Amino acid sequence: MDDNKVRVPIKYWAEDDKPREKLISKGKEALSDAELLAILLRSGTKTRSAVELGRDLLQQVDNNLIGLSRLSAEELTRHNGIGEAKALSIIAALELGMRRRAAEIPVKKTISSSRDAFEIFYPNLADSLYEEFWVLFLNRANRKISVMSVSEGGQAGTVADPKKIFKMALEQNAAYIILCHNHPSGNLRPSDADIRLTRKMKEAGQLLDLPVLDHLIIGDEKYYSFADEGQM
Repeated sequence: MDDNKVRVPIKYWAEDDKPREKLISKGKEALSDAELLAILLRSGTKTRSAVELGRDLLQQVDNNLIGLSRLSAEELTRHNGIGEAKALSIIAALELGMRRRAAEIPVKKTISSSRDAFEIFYPNLADSLYEEFWVLFLNRANRKISVMSVSEGGQAGTVADPKKIFKMALEQNAAYIILCHNHPSGNLRPSDADIRLTRKMKEAGQLLDLPVLDHLIIGDEKYYSFADEGQM
């Protein structure tokens, strides 16, 4: 669209093209990401509608909502037409979405697969710009005792201390351990250091009768499981 052209305000659009009316008449599933953002933004600029602003924002992060959730208020307000109030609305909405996802996981859910473990870890790591190491401690019924952060590093890596992890496990009377860290780049391939640490933790767990069931690497909406790949 030519920025010199005066936009047609949303109120003059066809009824089915107005995001709020579309939400009411067709339901939330019918709206695109840009249209949902437009409802949060409420208004556009003299040359861009709220929907176009939403579309511009998404293009800035390659149409990736995870990328959008990682932008700070300062970064959002650099975009023409996005003031502090709009930036904070976007941040709050995306955070609520993440908390809703975490709230859907029953506290006493039995962890029976790598996917179950991923759903517990993911809300803690989805928006992180830096590599972090987390541990899930389970009881003998394979139910969650707690999920705890062990370390936080830079964009290139973090260090996990096996002694600290097993100390935490013993203090909580855990029966099993699942390890997890993220790769902010989205590349799920384990590094040589990841493989060595996993092997070291597995061997130590066998000696202490505290089995390490899995090690997950999370990147965006995906994950790599050492157990699923036969490396445990």
